[in-house]
Amino acid sequence: MDEPVCLIDTGSDGRLCVQESALQILQQIQEPVVVVSVVGLYRTGKSYLMNRLAGKQTGFALGSTIESKTKGIWMWCVSHPTKAGSTLVLLDTEGLGDVDKGDSKHDTNIFCLAVLLSSTLVYNSRGTIDNRAVEELQYVTELTECIKVNSSDEDADDSSEFVKFFPSFIWAVRDFTLERKIDGKDATENEYLEFALKLKPGASKKVMEFNLPRECIQKYFPSRTCFTFPFPTNPENVSRLESLDAADLSSEFLEVTDRFCNFVFHESHVKTLKYGITVTGRVLGQLAKMYVETISSGAVPCLENAVIAMAKIENESAVKEGLEVYQSGMEKLKDSFSELKDVSSEHQRLSSLATQTFMKRSFKDSDGEYLKSLEDNINKLFDGYLCQNEQASKRRCEDLLSTLSEPMTENLKQGFYAKPGGYDLFCKDLEYIGNQYNKLACKEVKIAEVLEKFLLEKAAVATAILQADVKLTENERRIFEERERAVLLEQEMKAQEERQRQLEEKMATEQQNNEDRVRQVIERMEEEMSRQQQETQRAMESKLREQSALMEKGFQEKADRMTWEIQELRRKNAEVEESTSRKYAQMISDQQQRNEQNMEVLRQQQKQQMQAINSRPRPASRPSCSIQ
Repeated sequence: MDEPVCLIDTGSDGRLCVQESALQILQQIQEPVVVVSVVGLYRTGKSYLMNRLAGKQTGFALGSTIESKTKGIWMWCVSHPTKAGSTLVLLDTEGLGDVDKGDSKHDTNIFCLAVLLSSTLVYNSRGTIDNRAVEELQYVTELTECIKVNSSDEDADDSSEFVKFFPSFIWAVRDFTLERKIDGKDATENEYLEFALKLKPGASKKVMEFNLPRECIQKYFPSRTCFTFPFPTNPENVSRLESLDAADLSSEFLEVTDRFCNFVFHESHVKTLKYGITVTGRVLGQLAKMYVETISSGAVPCLENAVIAMAKIENESAVKEGLEVYQSGMEKLKDSFSELKDVSSEHQRLSSLATQTFMKRSFKDSDGEYLKSLEDNINKLFDGYLCQNEQASKRRCEDLLSTLSEPMTENLKQGFYAKPGGYDLFCKDLEYIGNQYNKLACKEVKIAEVLEKFLLEKAAVATAILQADVKLTENERRIFEERERAVLLEQEMKAQEERQRQLEEKMATEQQNNEDRVRQVIERMEEEMSRQQQETQRAMESKLREQSALMEKGFQEKADRMTWEIQELRRKNAEVEESTSRKYAQMISDQQQRNEQNMEVLRQQQKQQMQAINSRPRPASRPSCSIQ
């Protein structure tokens, strides 16, 4: 994108709405996204930081008056400067506390959307992190009423799980003029932040009101970082900040800005959903639309419901993508097929590729419903390609026999074989045709079946020529008739044996495809389990850090409550892992059962064909009109 576009705006009715043009941009982004949102009071310079993250001097609107320039949420997608294969999505939000707007609920919704959509949340403020600055971040205390993690219990407080899914938190303090000292000693920016978020002991209403926003920040966000920016330039130049050269800006300001950008580039993670599901640009757009519609309806966005809804959309699309991969591949190659092994080999390769494509996009297909749909549709397509290949092979074999037998047909018209010794001549011509045909059509799947039909058609002609050949004795004619029947029986057995071979080849392909699907399902299960464990580990480390800090500062009661939260986190994680393992085990079992049912159908066909072959009498000797 050359410039930002509006992602979320306010409609004429005052409700938030997602811009279709922005969704179309996100729809084209198939790779993972790192989403950085900036929030804060209006006219605090949020847009300047976002332009710098985009590597540009201008882009997001910078206001030079007391009027807020950014309305709603604006989006800028750029190539990520340090993470190959991912896109950096920058979200610049409408300034909070706009006096012209005077709608705190609207501000809360904007803040809530920034939290839900981003992987890194930048809170931008001016001056110092004092009590007033923390109180201005009141929106963080309202998140328990604005976001739900689980859908199972609407009234339950699941805010203890926020840390698993919330973005990293950066507090950017602009126009910072104080010395960073704590108890007379120099302090780092992060130490300064943690000191500002320090809790007060006591249980009075005033103390609890003081502690609440600080507790929420500590409890909800997995990591916290602070950057203190000095004044960028002389006061008279601030209004035209975006047009200033680097030489006109404070070197200290530029140094902090560079550190801020590098930190965001290297430390901001790819956006994930609950269960560690990676978010692409396409999914981000759908999430934005879903969350905005939920908020506009007056309901509370739920992370679990979002995953369920997204899974349905993505899994249906994953099936479609997988089928397109399979079908487009087979369409390109179908005209070059001849042998069954060629069709089966490509079917196996493309089926595996289609499953990989499906697995890459799908998620939470715990009961295997969508994988089964993909498998069933691929099998239907495969049967269609087998049928097409057989029909094409049949036409080629028939055309070849027609061409090879043209001299014989002309001889029959001319009565060439209606003479003494004509039967022997006819047999030699028929043998030549058969031998040439077997040589030229050796790779065709219908080679034996078409030759069987051809010989049956010529049997009546051979009998007529045999009976008319005065050179032969009656005894010789009887012997030749027996041999003619033997040659037809032998060719019929060859056709049956070829069908049997092809069926066995199809069974082997089916078995290999099933093993490949099971392998991919197991890999997906291990990947999902690993993501869930990382998600829980990240939350666990955050809670243990907070608990240690609480104990160190004498907040034993709060530390004890944190112990309960940690135990609950472990318990819920164990339940999720057990449930995931159980669902995937069932999914694999169902897959194996479907394969066994398919194989049983093929085995029954094989059994019937074997019985048909074994019931045929074997020819005793090589007939005179033989095909080598």
